[in-house]
This record gives sequence, C-alpha cells and structure tokens, in this order.
Amino acid sequence: MNDYIPSTTKWVAEQVELYESSNGEEGTTLRGLPVIIVTNTGRITGSIRKTPLMRVSDGNKYVLVASQGGSEKNPYWYYNLKADPRVMIRDRSDVYEMVVREVEDVEQRSRLWSLAVQAYPPYEDYQSKTTRIIPVFLAEVNSR
Repeated sequence: MNDYIPSTTKWVAEQVELYESSNGEEGTTLRGLPVIIVTNTGRITGSIRKTPLMRVSDGNKYVLVASQGGSEKNPYWYYNLKADPRVMIRDRSDVYEMVVREVEDVEQRSRLWSLAVQAYPPYEDYQSKTTRIIPVFLAEVNSR
C-alpha cells in the first residue's frame, strides 16, 4: 500500500484527519453543508491523497465538482482522477470503492451541475469567476 501524504493546505489536512479519526462522526461539514472524503492516487508521487469535497449525490452515485473556488486552474486532484479513475469515497462512516469519469455529455453535465448547485449554491459564483468550464465527475460503484 502506498503512503498517505496529507494536503499541504492546513484546513484540508485537519478536516480529513478529524473526519477519518472520528469514523465520520465529526468534520463532516464545510460551511454548514455535508462533505465526503475522496481518496485517490497521486499521479506524480503514486501516494495516497485525500480531499474533502461537497457531498453531491445522484442516487447511489456521487458528483465531484473540480471548482477550486473558481480558480482559473483545475485542482490537483482533477489530474489525479484523470490519470487513475479508481477512488475510495467516505460518506460519514460508509466507504465505497468507486470509479470516476469526467462528464462531457452536455445534457448530463447540465443535470449534474444543477444537482451540485442545489447542494452547494456557491458553485454558481465559482463558475462566474472563471473562464474555464468547471469539470464535473460522476463516481459509480466499482463493479469489478
């Protein structure tokens, strides 16, 4: 198993630690709204990386929004998921092995984007701050 490298962003590392050390009892919200922890493999280091993301669900699937707060650049984890789509998602005490794919179909992306904005309204502001189309991934249970 590869080593876990905590985020260099202090609040991210602290949130992941609190969430996981409490088995999903604490650290489960950000700005008062629910979050999940997405575990992926670093494309450069091969190490385990963990990111808290807003909890956006579509039935038994999760919608992952690579907003980076409306930055002009995608978050690092975006490139990790493009390189290796296998992830673990922790939703409170439940942990799922999943596979992600970037949603490129315009209609499907629009529907999932609407779900994301319902779950976390600031996404709309983030999109207006950037010229890039904020990427949306769909995570599904790994059926292998």
